[in-house]
Amino acid sequence: MDPARKHQKYEAWIAACRALSPMRTAVVHPCDESSLVGALNAAATGLIRALLIGPEARIRTLAASLHLDLAGVQIVDTAHSHAAAEKAVQMVRAGQVDALMKGSLHTDELMAEVVRKDTGLRTARRISHVFVMDVPTYAKPLLITDAAVNIFPTLEDKADIVQNAIGLAQALGIAQPKVAILSAVETITSKIPSTIDAAALCKMAERGQITGGVLDGPLALDNAISRDAAAVKHLASPVAGDADILVVPDMEAGNLLAKELSFLANADAAGIVLGARVPIILTSRADNLRTRMASCAVAALYAAAMRSPVKT
Repeated sequence: MDPARKHQKYEAWIAACRALSPMRTAVVHPCDESSLVGALNAAATGLIRALLIGPEARIRTLAASLHLDLAGVQIVDTAHSHAAAEKAVQMVRAGQVDALMKGSLHTDELMAEVVRKDTGLRTARRISHVFVMDVPTYAKPLLITDAAVNIFPTLEDKADIVQNAIGLAQALGIAQPKVAILSAVETITSKIPSTIDAAALCKMAERGQITGGVLDGPLALDNAISRDAAAVKHLASPVAGDADILVVPDMEAGNLLAKELSFLANADAAGIVLGARVPIILTSRADNLRTRMASCAVAALYAAAMRSPVKT
């Protein structure tokens, strides 16, 4: 691929956000350099309006040490990271913010408040994570789900995981995303349970239990993303070789796949959690500035779509 085409996918989404108002975003416990700089950079470009939730003195000390200007940035003072997560969720429930962004606290600590039964941000959908990958060797965006939240999802969980990913793809401009349900093989066998789940998910889509996308599976990874590999296996499918969404069997498989693409194929991986009342931006300390901006852009486009939902 021409190096000049690298990251055009992310840049297009960031550009699309210029038509949107900055997304009110609670940045939860931004108490290290990467999370604070990332939030302020996203705010400076107009993607978000950052509200920093955490120990104010610590945040200001960190900003001063990094020569960062906090003028005009609202800080909501909390004692520690757990209190920051609790406060951020309260602000969502009160309609004060449109998204959450993970700072330097652990993902489990933030998500524990999000999924809390009485005071959290649950909806009727299963909460799931999507990596939105910009892979230099693939011609279009590649969504991988779920690689961060659901460890061993059930069939019913996977139905929600698929539906969440379809909704995100549509928000990113993919009208009818092609969804590949991954396994190790293309044939259905009781010896590999993920092939049974894949077949069931495809039947659920036929019966209208999953809508908005074109599903096929089980598909091995090569057949999902390579037309040549699909042709060798004689797979006549609108999805094989041209997938927009890869649905993995479990979190281990998804996490390995996303990291392999990142570190061996020079891909970037924006991350977002779906299925809650608002999108949740999960960033890693290893994320570069472009990836952080892309995560904010993806969340902003999805939040805008949630405000004027397309029925899926």
